[in-house]
Amino acid sequence: MKQFKYILIVAIMALITSCNESVLDKEPLDVISDKAVFVDETLMDAYLTEVYIEMVMLINETPSPTSSDWNVNKNSADIAGPFIINEMADEAKSNWWNDKQSVGAKLGGIRIQGGVLEWWEISYRVIRMLNYFIANVQDSPIEDTAFKKQKEAEARFLRAYNYFAMVKRYGGVPLVKVALNIDAPEEEIYAPRNKEQEIYDFIISEMDAITDDLPESGTSGRPSKYAALALKCRAALYAGSIAQYGTVQLDGIIGIDPSKATDYYKESHDAALKIVNSGKFALYDKIDDKVQNFKNIFLIKNNSEIIWAVRHNDIAWIAGQPSGNGWVWDFMQCPKPQAWNAGNVNAPYLEMAEDFEHIDGTPGILDRDAIQQGLWSMADLWKSKDPRFFATLYTQNTSWQGTSVDFHNGIIKPNGELLEIGSFGGTLAQGSQQIDGSYGTGFGVMKYLDESHSNMGERGTSQTDWQIFRYAEVLLNMAEASFELGKVSEALNCINQIRTRAGIATVNSIDHNIIRHERKVELAFEGHRYWDLRRWRIATEMLTVNRSGLRFILDFVTKKFKIVVEDRIDSGISDPLFFDYNYYFPITLDRTANNPNLVENPGYK
Repeated sequence: MKQFKYILIVAIMALITSCNESVLDKEPLDVISDKAVFVDETLMDAYLTEVYIEMVMLINETPSPTSSDWNVNKNSADIAGPFIINEMADEAKSNWWNDKQSVGAKLGGIRIQGGVLEWWEISYRVIRMLNYFIANVQDSPIEDTAFKKQKEAEARFLRAYNYFAMVKRYGGVPLVKVALNIDAPEEEIYAPRNKEQEIYDFIISEMDAITDDLPESGTSGRPSKYAALALKCRAALYAGSIAQYGTVQLDGIIGIDPSKATDYYKESHDAALKIVNSGKFALYDKIDDKVQNFKNIFLIKNNSEIIWAVRHNDIAWIAGQPSGNGWVWDFMQCPKPQAWNAGNVNAPYLEMAEDFEHIDGTPGILDRDAIQQGLWSMADLWKSKDPRFFATLYTQNTSWQGTSVDFHNGIIKPNGELLEIGSFGGTLAQGSQQIDGSYGTGFGVMKYLDESHSNMGERGTSQTDWQIFRYAEVLLNMAEASFELGKVSEALNCINQIRTRAGIATVNSIDHNIIRHERKVELAFEGHRYWDLRRWRIATEMLTVNRSGLRFILDFVTKKFKIVVEDRIDSGISDPLFFDYNYYFPITLDRTANNPNLVENPGYK
């Protein structure tokens, strides 16, 4: 490493935070020699800022720009990333973006060529930057040893975060802890894959080592000690699940010894308990309107639930405008109208809507024969639903920016005739939400949408913060780990705290299905579901299903709707496919060709 260019982009510098401060508030720097970095606190901060900039797309689950199926750069990465992960799961389908990754992968397209949610080349570049920093920070002549210790801890946290993102995708990967030079020994440059268990153990041990060196709160846009505990909590839970449900293959390169499951669950539980007992965080529960209260979790910055978040502002990033750090969530997810005459990029399935129970705790599954008889008002169709349903999804007649979302597709005239084109009595036969000739599933994603935000201009101006770790997830992690450890009452308490905040009836008993159900509805569209299905090893069952949507036909006289269930809404030709070997992504032909010591994951040919 001879030189790095350190770019200080104010909004992206404010990338990850749980407070009101920016990551940095300093002028951009020119190209600076590596040695000069470690004699100045400002430059050391700037070095880590460049790492954050590199990680923008990775944190938002966006594919690597070296992917064969996607060409992005770090300044526009979030145009696809957060939406792909929802479509890869059983939460939603691609409505109009028709992304190559989610659509192709869903139809059995996770192949040896890769190109799906990649996290490899950029990650190893970032890891090399971090390894170099970690190797040099303590030798810095700066006298403030506390500052150096905190910066080292921060770098080790970011390195572990990258390894967690890789291990949940590929299983074991080469564990590189030094910054390799071009003249390094061949066995170091062409390192083989470590065992999956070794990667998880490394992440957990790193968090144990650095937690107390990080600050109590994430000031200046940096992770706090509780972000480290949250990463440990999540990673250990994943490791416990893989040990319990997975299969050891390739001599441990993938899979974890089943005897280790309890140990990992205990690590996850204890990390969660430290966060809970700290008293630093609480479920957001400020207003009586449970629908708006749940919306506010994702709209109000720095609220009591946020442990670590990617911060955004309402200024689009463009060259020469370093204060811009807006993103595209509102623009892509909102109901029409928006500047591209689109929106509703993720179309949630009817089954996702049905997963939300009723307030009294009864199942939310509709009687599909009954709802297709007669006419329905939306108030009757969704009567007494979990408030999180209305805060998470929009559908026919949902209030939005002074009007109502209109998915209706056809009009029943007074004589009973169905009109599908044109208009009748001043009412168009097709509602406003048609996009490229389709109404999707009849649902959109409300979570994170800011109703006050205009989507008629520049796309990247959404200012909602993307939450990486929030307190509700910690409670859900604790519930799952507690249950696996036989701490049933503790697990039940965690689940009921979340249900009480949501405004629905508590449960009197608990099992795997209750824990998994609560996790699905509470964390919907936050990037968790796909990985959960994989670590529980139920993706082959849950993702090999062609799901449903709703068609709303307006009755002109009553203004109610005839409901039609649209089956097989993913594809009329092929059902979605998830094969057993897809529990791990391929290392890919390119990577195994470049490094002959990399063993490919089983099943990819």
